[in-house]
Amino acid sequence: MAEKLFVAFDLGAESGRAVLGRLSGGRLTLEVKHRFANTPVHMNGVLYWNTPALWTDLKTGLRHAARAEGKPLQLSGIAVDTWGVDFGLLGKNGELVGLPVHYRDNRTDGMVEKAYKKAGKETIFKSTGIQFMQINTLYQLLAMAQGKSDLLKITQTLLFMPDLFNYLFCGKMACEQSIASTSQMYDPVKKTWASALLKKLGIPTHYLAKITASGTIIGSLRKELVEECGVDVPVIATAGHDTASAVVAAPGEGNDWCYLSSGTWSLMGLELDKPIINAASLAANYTNEVGAAGKIRFLKNIMGLWLVQELRRQWQKDGMPLDYAQMTQLAGVARPFVAVINPDYPDFVKPWGMPAKIDEFCAKTKQKAPETMGEHVRTCLESLALTYRRTLENLEKLSGRKIKTIHIVGGGAQNELLNQMTADACGRKVVAGPIEATAAGNILVQAMATGDVKDLKQARKIIRNSFDVKTYAPQATAGVWDVAYGRFLEVVR
Repeated sequence: MAEKLFVAFDLGAESGRAVLGRLSGGRLTLEVKHRFANTPVHMNGVLYWNTPALWTDLKTGLRHAARAEGKPLQLSGIAVDTWGVDFGLLGKNGELVGLPVHYRDNRTDGMVEKAYKKAGKETIFKSTGIQFMQINTLYQLLAMAQGKSDLLKITQTLLFMPDLFNYLFCGKMACEQSIASTSQMYDPVKKTWASALLKKLGIPTHYLAKITASGTIIGSLRKELVEECGVDVPVIATAGHDTASAVVAAPGEGNDWCYLSSGTWSLMGLELDKPIINAASLAANYTNEVGAAGKIRFLKNIMGLWLVQELRRQWQKDGMPLDYAQMTQLAGVARPFVAVINPDYPDFVKPWGMPAKIDEFCAKTKQKAPETMGEHVRTCLESLALTYRRTLENLEKLSGRKIKTIHIVGGGAQNELLNQMTADACGRKVVAGPIEATAAGNILVQAMATGDVKDLKQARKIIRNSFDVKTYAPQATAGVWDVAYGRFLEVVR
């Protein structure tokens, strides 16, 4: 295979990157060409994504990635992946109507309960197969409809965040399947919008775009961007949800593994051919999102390293700056199992005040609160590992599969302390890596679109040939974790 070059734009909730991928001889190499912060902004009581700043950084990343040693490169494709559920609204002339609102904004408070009353919890789940979370697009739009938003009145098209940036790059509107499936407005059985549900909730559907499969070439770079960025390149709808791209890069073989995409959120699940939508998966509040090649990502959304990120942000504000390596080091020498928390406790969703929120949770559950920074961080990591154990047990129960290996991909794979805790808590082998799984998966789906990679099986073979991983075996601490797990289950109840 002649060398092919692709650019992946991977936008996470905390940062973004432009990554140049070189695919040659059955191997993929990655080079980060531009890193940038993703910093939301509060304006007039609303939490927005700073979309103009992100767009500026995407163009900067493309300029950096399109040249090497002062010479232009021949790129085979570019593609954007982002977090799920959030969207931009476009008017009749294709103009952006307002700024996309952050999923942590408080406009969705109480909307899940209102949706239950209007449509019924069972009906919503049967129609979408998606985990109930107040951040979901369904509740954002319900809040806008209930508030008689003027923006909805002038909206012609809704585009999820990766689709919005693809549109800005090429001028073509397309709604990629994996990102659409995060919305709780998509029917994974019928493979179309859950229009009857939306009608029952009073949510308009005229602005929903046609759904496009991941791995579709949707257009060419706009002429003005060709001049500005110095490159002419196809724009590809990759697996637009960052987790969908990350799962492509999980180097598993067979059916005895699960993935854990570890970052701001932890998403732990299985890759299936069909969704699991029944009373048991509803009771466990699991989700059926779409992955690359039409696969189903049957998974659980877990709060993830947001807890640690928020501890750091609060301590920085209070004049105690620490980087993540220092925080993990403090956690490693802190007292174990001082307390256990439920990472998905609703109060933890909103930004600011995480140390105090953890202390308040401990008081409510009659536990002694952590006393030091290290104990606070360790409490979060131990509780995440215990949550993974509960999630793993439910995955096995709901799917009928026996899971032997947990593949941790994404930035959280760098946290060796959490990786070992996960192996110990779950009693399973943990394989960590690749770290840049989302960018790698993004690029391999692009290569599937151009015909340079045949299918998911070949994509994962390329991953195994290209990236080093680290394996963690459970240590002889099962009894200690069993006791902690009992405490955790009581606290979660």
